[in-house]
Amino acid sequence: MFRKVPQRRSSLEIIANILRIARKGARKTRIVYGANLNFKMLGEYLVELESKGLVTCSQNNGGLVTTTEKGKEVLRQFQEFLRLYQEGPNIA
Repeated sequence: MFRKVPQRRSSLEIIANILRIARKGARKTRIVYGANLNFKMLGEYLVELESKGLVTCSQNNGGLVTTTEKGKEVLRQFQEFLRLYQEGPNIA
């Protein structure tokens, strides 16, 4: 039997994981464990996501990361794309 070799996740999949975990607010530790990242990688992603207005990072609330409405919309669109992609081609 052949073993299936796990594939690396794309940046978009990692971003979607971060946005999903932070929908209702999450601390960095929760995101690190939930998205299977290290703190350095998470920090790099958060800088990018915050600059694009997809998350907010609160320094005075225990480092709470929250997905913005724009981030939630991006997550919805990404999930819809995955759904359509996994359905396969529609032959009319």
